[in-house]
Amino acid sequence: MGEDEEMNGQAQKAPLAIPESTLLWLLEGDIAIQYQVNRDLLCGDRPDLQARIASEGWGARFLAARNPDGHWGRGFYQPKWISSHYTLLDLCHLGLAPGHPLALETINLILSESKDPQGSLNPHKTPGAPSDVCVNGMALTYACYFGADPEHLRSIVDYLIPQLMPDGGLNCEREYGDPVHSSLHSTLSVLEGIHAYLSNGYTYRQIELAAIAAQGREFLLAHQLFRSHRTGEVIDPKMLMLSFPPRWRYDILRALDYFQAAQAPYDDRMGPALDMLSQKQRKDGRWPVQAKHPGRTHFDMEKAGQPSRWNTLRALRVSRAYL
Repeated sequence: MGEDEEMNGQAQKAPLAIPESTLLWLLEGDIAIQYQVNRDLLCGDRPDLQARIASEGWGARFLAARNPDGHWGRGFYQPKWISSHYTLLDLCHLGLAPGHPLALETINLILSESKDPQGSLNPHKTPGAPSDVCVNGMALTYACYFGADPEHLRSIVDYLIPQLMPDGGLNCEREYGDPVHSSLHSTLSVLEGIHAYLSNGYTYRQIELAAIAAQGREFLLAHQLFRSHRTGEVIDPKMLMLSFPPRWRYDILRALDYFQAAQAPYDDRMGPALDMLSQKQRKDGRWPVQAKHPGRTHFDMEKAGQPSRWNTLRALRVSRAYL
């Protein structure tokens, strides 16, 4: 499907029927939530709301935490959740406007300071330490979203493409040994990065990346998004726990939200994960935050155990696409 056809298909889709109480609750949230509710659920892009993310609410708080040297935390990857890497990913999730000068300035610092000899972004400061496909996939996501120079991303693409494993996925442990099976965590991080790359008009090795994305989606579907392909057992119960932000960790809502963003068609193998997601909806129509990944943060957008506007918004995006 061509870009114009995709845009027309989105424009023709009727708004999702949402209970008024749920919609009003979402629209009482942070300006980033308000913007994405209008864009994704009410089919009305509101650039005026997006422009306010930088100066109000969570977006303003993240930007205010930026250091005079242009980084967050102590640079690219330390301390983990308040580093430049994860803060830029948070700002990308919020929907801070592409091209934002502070985000781009920090991305340019990362791309100039943190590449290893093979051209990948490397969170390790020890010379010769292995790189990480998860980190590079996530970095590709925010770098492409904010509009990084395509020339500076070529070496990351060149690093990622050979990392594809025979089963169609990827595994960050490949740099440390010889894993025999891909990781859902690593595969989804790279799939999100490829989606950001292709959907934002980057073209270097695009055919190869599109092929990797197709194989990666098949890898996830072969596992019904959370089950062992050999035994059918749940791979990790944590993958069924809804969190936001997900950081590098895989869960079923993050996976389903990727599939809808990539406009992947419904597949019966999504069914078990969609059923799980539906079961997690509360009687009031909202979805909770079920897990919080430990570590220092700039601030908590939502509290574990409480209703989550982020998870409700994302679950409704998935419902609009597949239910």
